[in-house]
Amino acid sequence: MVANDTLSLIFAALADPTRRNILTRLSQRAATVGEVAELFEISAPAISQHLKVLERAGLIERTANAQWRTLTMRTEPLDEALAWVEKHRREWNKHFDALELHLKSMIKKEEQ
Repeated sequence: MVANDTLSLIFAALADPTRRNILTRLSQRAATVGEVAELFEISAPAISQHLKVLERAGLIERTANAQWRTLTMRTEPLDEALAWVEKHRREWNKHFDALELHLKSMIKKEEQ
């Protein structure tokens, strides 16, 4: 089953190292498709597929200027993913804190 919700698209896009490297490059400044493609030793169709995944997840935006296609990174989807991670991190930390208290109380009982 393929998930099409926003977070699933974002995390799926970020799961691939080539796509993460593309985003790292675009975080420095906008670039043309050709400039991005030069960084990788993979075929143009493969780069195109990676860009489609990033675009579908909302992580990049393409703009046309004459014959050039410029790619720009969009950070809003990363903010959404970070918010999800932080929310769950807080929940996990609560559980770990409760476990730690429980373990300490068990040790204290054994020492008595």
